[in-house]
Amino acid sequence: MENLVLECERVDDLQINGYKIIQHPDKFCFGMDAVLLSDFAKVNEGEKALDLGTGTGILPILLEAKNKGEHYTGLEIQTESADMARRSVLFNNLQDRIDIIEGDIKEASKIFGKACMDVVTSNPPYMTNHHGLKNPNDAKAIARHELLCSLEDVMRETAAVLKPKGRCYFVHRPFRLVEIFESMRKYKLEPKRMRLVYPYVDKEPNMVLIEGVRGGGPQLTVESPLIVYDAPGQYTKEIYDIYGMIMQ
Repeated sequence: MENLVLECERVDDLQINGYKIIQHPDKFCFGMDAVLLSDFAKVNEGEKALDLGTGTGILPILLEAKNKGEHYTGLEIQTESADMARRSVLFNNLQDRIDIIEGDIKEASKIFGKACMDVVTSNPPYMTNHHGLKNPNDAKAIARHELLCSLEDVMRETAAVLKPKGRCYFVHRPFRLVEIFESMRKYKLEPKRMRLVYPYVDKEPNMVLIEGVRGGGPQLTVESPLIVYDAPGQYTKEIYDIYGMIMQ
């Protein structure tokens, strides 16, 4: 398997099913948001799931480890990230369970067809073009800022590829929550479940996990807060339970 890893890359142990992931330390590596989303999202037996903007493939790999879905697909526009994701799939011998497709989120329904997925996940860029300085050619900037796709692009294509009553799962920033709900409802993705993530119990939330249902009825459940730290450098028990040893 060593020939799947380039000299400048590293292999991180995901501490679940023996799975590992190939990452480049100077590029955008997965963070807590992706791991929390993989715990929040559910893929039932026989279901097919699509991850929009999969990066190096962390969500399809973790979802496959934690769920009994039939098949998982990751869509990624950046060639280097898509290549690392494919090699991670091969490294874990998951090529029969996970596909990595290089392509644009804005074209997802053309690539895969309409109403073909049971579940869609996405950890999309959090910041608009108005938030901070960024290098449009930098992998980290593309992952963090809406340079190549907007929130509306994500919602539109999610709705297009989802089957009726299919589920979608997002992780985002609370300061855009009104915009997120407006965009979801515009495309008939009814918010059904939400959980706010707080760095400390006495701080403002810095992440939000959202589940939506295509064509669902209007009823939102707000789950108990998820607190990350008990004290500086000390994770809460729930975070340890979710993360396992991935954070080490």
